[in-house]
This record gives sequence, structure tokens and C-alpha cells, in this order.
Amino acid sequence: MDTVCSRTTQTSEEARGKMTCCSLAGEGNAKQGRELRSQVKTCIFLQQPVVNSPGDAILRDADATIAPKATELPTCLLCVCLSGSVYCEEVSPEMSAVPVLPKETGYLYARFNKIRKIRNKDFGDMVTLRRIDLAGNLIAEIDVGAFANLHNLEELILAENRLTKLPMLPAKLVLFNANFNKLKSSGVKATAFKKLTKLAYLYLGDNELTSVPHLPESLHVVHLQNNKIEAITDETFCKGNTSYYVRTKMEEVRLDGNPVVLANYPYSFICLQSLPVGWYN
Repeated sequence: MDTVCSRTTQTSEEARGKMTCCSLAGEGNAKQGRELRSQVKTCIFLQQPVVNSPGDAILRDADATIAPKATELPTCLLCVCLSGSVYCEEVSPEMSAVPVLPKETGYLYARFNKIRKIRNKDFGDMVTLRRIDLAGNLIAEIDVGAFANLHNLEELILAENRLTKLPMLPAKLVLFNANFNKLKSSGVKATAFKKLTKLAYLYLGDNELTSVPHLPESLHVVHLQNNKIEAITDETFCKGNTSYYVRTKMEEVRLDGNPVVLANYPYSFICLQSLPVGWYN
């Protein structure tokens, strides 16, 4: 990976020792991305003002240490952009909204920031996006159509936020993770996942759900632990009291940490190849 940074030649009238970071080239993983981002921040924030006279120093002293806000910086200086991946993890200055993404972005990692809301215009209809990871933010609200037009999105991670309800989800999702939120059954439609025919991994643990939504046949893993689910039915996972139906794709179910007493529903798991994992009373 090559990083080229050069200081532009300026006179005192051309202002305050600006530094131009010229190019970011090559491929790398998340760790390299974080290291590169650190280098870029150094270029931006550790620059010193060019002083050509005592008068210039007095005029510039007041704002020499003021860092620009996150919204004032180009995305690929604020974050790291590498071969279609954008890394915006633990950004400083504080990131409170989704940044404007390059049109070729396929993977966004914006974990552990201060993002509070996802708006319809944040992602628009970016057909290149395949993975969005917004874990560890402060997201309490998502516009209903914020992800609706992301037709190639396969993985959406919203864990460790403050959500009480879910927006519309794109049809090609394979993995959806909303663990450790405040989701309520009133905010998650019973049919929220019904049309997601490719969904294989569903994580809704550590929320406030009181019922289980419809689970598509494509699921391999479903985690619903540590919610407030009090009851299930013979059709929650299976198709009633019949031994002819076998749910062959389902590999793992978690319901531990809920008030439901599984012994009261002996036919609820008859179609599964294994019983729910975890500790139960």
C-alpha cells in the first residue's frame, strides 16, 4: 500500500499551512485501514500554521487548534476507502451521521460511532452495497425506506444500538443482526422476514420481543435469547402436529433467557433436527 502526502507551497496570504494528502492506493484489510486512517488524520490535524510575521501569528492563534467537524471532511479523508470498502470505525472528530459514500462502495464498516438516525437519502439506491455494519452506534430511528432500494445488500448489522422497531428490509438479505437493541414486537411486524427467501442467519437476541415473527424456510440459525417471549405454538417453527414435515435447513435455535416454558409445547420442535440450545428452566 502506498500513501503519498505532500505539503503544498504557499505564501502567507494563501492561508494556514494546509496539507494535501494526495493518494491512497492498494488493497488492505480492516487493520491496515485503521492504520492508514491514523496516518491521514495526522496529516489533517497535526499541521502547524505557517507564520511569516508576528502579526500573522496573533491573527491565526485563535483558530490554529480547531479541528474540522466530521461533516466538513471528504469521506475518504475522514474514513479509509480501499477497493470498494469504506472503513469509518471510531472516527474522530465525532461521526453522528452516515457519510456520503463513493458510488462504487460495496462494503461499509461504520462501527462504534455516534450515528443516531438512518435517513432514506443516506444510502438511496446504491446497487453496489453488499454489506453494511453499523454496530455499536446510538441509532434509535431508521426511516422506513432507508434500506428498501439496496437490491444487492446481503448482510445488515445493526447490533448494539437503540432500535425499538425495524424498517423495511431488502429482499436479498442473507444475514441480519439486531442483537442488543430495544426491539419490541409492536415494532417488528409478524411478516417482517416472511419474504426474505435467502435469509439464513437471523439474530434478534437481547431485545424486548414478546412473540416470534414468521421465520422463512431458508433459515439456518435463529437467535431469540434474552427476550420476553412467553409462548410459542406448534407452527412457530414447524407446521403443526405432523411428523411428515422436516425443517432440514434449520441448524440452531436459541430461546434461552425467555419466560417461555418449552416443556409446555412438546410438538413445537418436532420438525427440527435438534432441540433449541442453551439453558432452560
